[in-house]
Amino acid sequence: MNFSNILIKWYLQNKRDLPWRNTTNPYPIWLSEIMLQQTRVAQGTPYFLSFTTAFPTVFDLAAASEEQVLKLWQGLGYYSRARNLHKTAQYVATELNGIFPDNYNDLLKLKGIGEYTAAAIASFSYNEAVPVVDGNVFRVLSRYFDIETDIAQASAKKEFATLAFELMPKDSQDRLKRSKYAPATFNQAIMEFGALQCVPKNPNCSICVFNESCAALQKKKVAHLPVKSKKIKVRNRYFNYIVANDDNENTLIQKRTLKGIWQNLYEFPLLETEKEEDFDFVSEQIQSEYFKENTISSILETNDKSIIHKLSHQHLHIKFWKVNVNGIIENGINQETLKTFPFPIVIHNFIEKELN
Repeated sequence: MNFSNILIKWYLQNKRDLPWRNTTNPYPIWLSEIMLQQTRVAQGTPYFLSFTTAFPTVFDLAAASEEQVLKLWQGLGYYSRARNLHKTAQYVATELNGIFPDNYNDLLKLKGIGEYTAAAIASFSYNEAVPVVDGNVFRVLSRYFDIETDIAQASAKKEFATLAFELMPKDSQDRLKRSKYAPATFNQAIMEFGALQCVPKNPNCSICVFNESCAALQKKKVAHLPVKSKKIKVRNRYFNYIVANDDNENTLIQKRTLKGIWQNLYEFPLLETEKEEDFDFVSEQIQSEYFKENTISSILETNDKSIIHKLSHQHLHIKFWKVNVNGIIENGINQETLKTFPFPIVIHNFIEKELN
């Protein structure tokens, strides 16, 4: 089809030189796809390079501790991705002898691998003719063909996957791996086109290779596609972190073990409140609930305005409270040890800025 030929020609002329594109090895391809979920390429690339340096094979990743993995992941967010990544590496290393499944259906059985990631690995590593459907693909196809299906609906993915499969060039098996029109190239091309040319806001349609055939452009609907219903309501939460400091300049941290945000990462002792509270309320809570074995000499509010840390469905309003404690805190740790633990990025940034 003309659409596919034009798209692939554009890709071969404009594609970015990305480290995971120079291989068909499923391990780095899998790493990159997990990292780039909810993450821009510019942000994800340094993490990819750090991971492949620290863990050059799936066996190295499997042998690492979860804390090592979370520490390297620190700042990428959506930490369940890192935990699933580690568990899948252990499964592939121990149960599959380090060999990733070579087809879409078996890849789907691995923890943390959904339809999109399985399709990406199957096509990029093994040239399986299975379409990828991500936000870029939704956007390119909905605009080019003027599709008004709400992409937030569960049925949308199947509709767009069917269309993408129809557009995907199919080559004969004996020529598949050497053909520049292989499924892998088509999938890379449509995603790259959405990332670089058919961008979400204000795409430059005047230089687009499809500006004579794009239905949305002809109908002046580019800004209105794809259709996506509103997100669920964002929940506001109010976190007050207690940063203790004893006579040895040691502090306290705790591990978040419950399911939810930041599971298995570390944090300072936390006082969560229903709303943003003032100094008197928080200091009274700290005095009555914490450090009962020690006396508190002073409490300092380090940021009078909350740091707002935005997650997908939650906005965290965060304050840090420095609490100077007389004597020695039980289970306290020094600053050097503190920096070896994996923290949410907002706490890591505080440590780097305020505790150096």
